[in-house]
Amino acid sequence: MNNKIQPSKDNNLIYDVGMHLGEDTAYYLKKGFKVIAFEADPNLILECKNRFQNELNNGKLIIVEGAIVDFSKAESQIEYVSFYKNKSVSVWGTAINEWALRNETLGTSNELIVVPAIDFSVYLERYGIPHYLKIDIEGMDLVCLNALVKYEEKPNYISIESEKVSFKKLIAEFNLFEQLGYNKFQTINQESISSQKEPTNSREGHNSSSIFQEGSSGMFGTDLPNTWEKKLKTLYRYKLIFWGYLLFGDKGMLRNKYLGNVILKYINKISSTPVPGWYDTHARHSTVKSSN
Repeated sequence: MNNKIQPSKDNNLIYDVGMHLGEDTAYYLKKGFKVIAFEADPNLILECKNRFQNELNNGKLIIVEGAIVDFSKAESQIEYVSFYKNKSVSVWGTAINEWALRNETLGTSNELIVVPAIDFSVYLERYGIPHYLKIDIEGMDLVCLNALVKYEEKPNYISIESEKVSFKKLIAEFNLFEQLGYNKFQTINQESISSQKEPTNSREGHNSSSIFQEGSSGMFGTDLPNTWEKKLKTLYRYKLIFWGYLLFGDKGMLRNKYLGNVILKYINKISSTPVPGWYDTHARHSTVKSSN
């Protein structure tokens, strides 16, 4: 047993890591959860402070301002970190230079700013382990997952934006989930998130009658629409998804080519989910009781 504080789990708590404009935070609050939200972009923080003034005042929402960084690799204590604020696509802000360069190759531009450096472990110990941990911070999702290793309690559910370039890195993500005790998974196409409909009898908090905006993470936990599957079957699904990335992704072999556009149009006409899309992996912990 290490000497670290062992935080308890709060089943009425959700962490929104990557708050953006509060699309997901608003949904979690409507469902009756308390929310700890993390955001690095000062302009987005200001908008959310105005949007959620009442919830901030009554303690239902706490906003942590700054960028999460990997303190395990830091040679000394870090107070501030460079952050690439994307001027074209606000959700693409990142603390990683390589990701910023990738975004520029896709036709966007960045503004380099300095923001507070956040050690995710500090906030887990301060506020506790959440029921659900949503992570969507460009390139730093696994830092949050790794922070959970040293704690006995784990969130019942976690979602991350999955690796879409290297299948080897994707396998590493699943190996880390497995190390943390997660044994069932769902792959959710974020490009079709606006078509999600909350179950009439939601088992995750209150019924919120939410309409899911494009760019939001959508439903979570027991409300998810697909079947929970084991690691190997989920990785098989991702093999098919990666073929879609290879052919039609950002740098796909058939992207922006006449034949490719014809094929893609036909596939999307007959497919139930957009191709190639982009996917979140939702993970359920082995301690969660379920019939599936």
